Amino acid sequence: MELRKDPITRSWVMTGDDPAEGPPRPETVCLFCPDSPEAPQVISAIPSTVGWSARSVVHPTPLYHIEGEPGRRGDGIYDRMSSVGAHEVLVENPRHDRHLWSASDDEIGQFLRLAAERIMDLKRDQRVKYVSLFKDHGPNAGQEFAHPTSQLTATMFVPRRVLYELRASREYFQSKERCVFCDILTQEEREASRVIEARGDYVALGPYAPRVPYETWIIPRNHDASFERTGLSQPGLRTNLAALLRRTLQRVRAITESFHLVLHTSPNSLHPSKTLGYWKTIDDDYHWHIEILPVLAAKARSYTFKEVYYSPVSSETAVKQLREAKIDG
Repeated sequence: MELRKDPITRSWVMTGDDPAEGPPRPETVCLFCPDSPEAPQVISAIPSTVGWSARSVVHPTPLYHIEGEPGRRGDGIYDRMSSVGAHEVLVENPRHDRHLWSASDDEIGQFLRLAAERIMDLKRDQRVKYVSLFKDHGPNAGQEFAHPTSQLTATMFVPRRVLYELRASREYFQSKERCVFCDILTQEEREASRVIEARGDYVALGPYAPRVPYETWIIPRNHDASFERTGLSQPGLRTNLAALLRRTLQRVRAITESFHLVLHTSPNSLHPSKTLGYWKTIDDDYHWHIEILPVLAAKARSYTFKEVYYSPVSSETAVKQLREAKIDG
């Protein structure tokens, strides 16, 4: 497998002839439970009185490998490089049935702390340009493991969607000397029609122009480009984020079981690019946030394969339904 760059969209694509998968793993064997007979390679763990509360392990079939150099090179007008990077599984909880929507706020807070520590650690590698944290859950979202897990990848490039945000944020800041995310949050809280819930310093809302029905963002009121700085330096804020994340996922699951969750944080500014300008004002113009994209059963009109995003449910209607969803405490 290798990475190839589309010169039109500037997207990096992993491609190649993937070797055939082996026989399916018996359902009785879970790699991530504490008593698993096939213990994974542990990278880091948050200790607790019973062993560990959350831990990071090497993905059993990683897309990226930490060894070597990316070897970025030309292929005529194209670019290609090796799939060098890191691919980890973040085990959210030692218990097989304690997902983010059913765990305690303290347990979720420990997972968020682990995520912040792993992002910070991977950014110490000067080869790494970006660290992505994501969770795919449900039969229609490509869920990989039954155990409560998220995944983390460190790449030698910044993903296209994040690049779009970086460019737009920088242009907005150059024009108005303000953070576009801060301005969005100010207007959304003032109008209140798309705000789902606020918890301490964090706000869950439906974006003005959703890409999919019931799309939800969680944004901190305090401006910060980097999630890991917040996650490591402000444990009180981490607790509020844990509560809001738990309650928001309960609301989403009242609509659909399947969803994608992704954390958008700043790229690796410890080792800034010598050619790109996104890092020069990034602490002022960018704002970390979490995006949750529910996956609904297929409709007559597809909203996943169009040149223009199509959402048959407005944010205002979606937020009203999410507010009214029955959730636990």
